[in-house]
Formats: sequence, structure tokens, C-alpha cells
Amino acid sequence: MELMDKTVGGILLQVSPRLTEAGVAHGFTTRAGGVSEGIYASLNLGANRGDRPERVRENYGRVCSALGVDMGKMVFSSQVHGDQIRCVTTADMGKGLDRRVDYDADGLITDVPGITLTVFGADCLTILLCDPVRRVIGAVHAGWRGTAMGIVERAVEKMVALYGCRPADMVAAIGPGISRCCFETGEDVPNAMTAALGAAALPYISAGAEGKFKVDLKGINTLRLNRSGILSTNIDISGDCTLCKPDKYWSHRYTKGERGSQAALISLL
Repeated sequence: MELMDKTVGGILLQVSPRLTEAGVAHGFTTRAGGVSEGIYASLNLGANRGDRPERVRENYGRVCSALGVDMGKMVFSSQVHGDQIRCVTTADMGKGLDRRVDYDADGLITDVPGITLTVFGADCLTILLCDPVRRVIGAVHAGWRGTAMGIVERAVEKMVALYGCRPADMVAAIGPGISRCCFETGEDVPNAMTAALGAAALPYISAGAEGKFKVDLKGINTLRLNRSGILSTNIDISGDCTLCKPDKYWSHRYTKGERGSQAALISLL
């Protein structure tokens, strides 16, 4: 199923029907509903993009109010385009907005109710995970490097190893991000995908203009989730391309890096 637009308290989100059914608070943010101005207008959630801190904090306050979560219990990721997964505990609460993030990780997992896992994107994919049986959640940042490394598979593996999750019980949501229509690259990206996945990557790679290639990161991450044991019927995917819709989302490519950030948030109630 596709993610759906939902406006709560003036905040425009995309939400997953399956994660909603699983009973977790979650949302993929857009640009709409905040107080930031200029290149950050209006719901910028990037605390290190150059925006005024008080505006970023107000934006988070609005998002947390819309989701019904505690702003003081958010945990951010320090994203480095890798495949490290952080197991989040109560000792991490507040890291990001109020406390320094003292680790590098592109994925976060936890079984602690009330903690809100938070990852960021502006063309890169954000992916949310939930095992409603074991009550475990995850949030992943998957750029093309993380996709090639299989970060979503690493997250599922760690949820299984640490919490006893069964992939067949799990649901996932792939958020807005640059789509095959606009993700035109040189040889490095398709080479990384075929090196990691072999011929299985080929359906997600097509010819672009003048020796370029177009790559479907949403499709490859869906493939990786399937390889982990998550059923296709348990995966929701956003149909939105961030580069196609620069008025709705920040796109790093469209703005040439002068931008705010979207976030994907998930919390066990």
C-alpha cells in the first residue's frame, strides 16, 4: 500500500496504514506546518543546517504534539551513510535536540515505550520498522551507500538477534525520497548495487541520458526487506519523489544543498 497524507494540528505528514494498524505513533514529515523562514520554510527539522535553534525547537514541538509523543524522549541518529545500527535505551533519551549525539549510526532500534526514534532525509530514504508482536521498532536512513550496504537488512537482523523478532511478523514503511524517475547517476551507484546484489539488482537499474543510469532505491530496499523475511504485503511505500515535489519536500539535489531536512519518527505508545 502507499503511504497516505494526513494533516494533524497544521502538520502535513505521510503515514503508513500498516504502522497505524500496528498501533505505533509515527510519521514522515514534509515542509508544511512549521515556523522556519527563508530556505528553511517552514517545517525544518534539521538542527545542524544553519536554521535558528529556537525555530527548530518550535517545529519539533509541533510535530511531537501532532504525534502525541514527548519531545524530551526523542533520540536522533548521527548519520554517516553507513550500516551501523544503534540499540537505543533510556540512557539515550534526549540525544539530538537537548544532548550531543555521541555515536554514529544510520539505524536506530528499541523496545522501550515512549522513546521516539528519529532519522533524517532530503532525497535519501527513511524507513520505519515495527514488530507489533515483540513490540520493537526501528528507524533507518538509507542513502544509496546505505542501500548498497544493506542497512535495512542489518536493522532486521539486529532486531531478531537482540529482541527475538520474527521477520514474518514485522511491518515496514519506506518514506518519501528520490525515486527512479529522478535519481540519475554515474556508474558508481549501479556498480555498488550489482556488486552487493548481483543480477537481482538489475530490474531496479535502467539507462538514463548520455551514459547515465537511473536507480530505484525504493525498489532495492523493498527487495532487501523481502530478503530479510518481511513479506511484501507488510510493506507500505511512499509514492512521492522528493525531487519531483520540491514545494512539499526538501530535495538536496534540487536545492544544491541549501535546505532544511525532513524527519521520520516512530514511537511505541
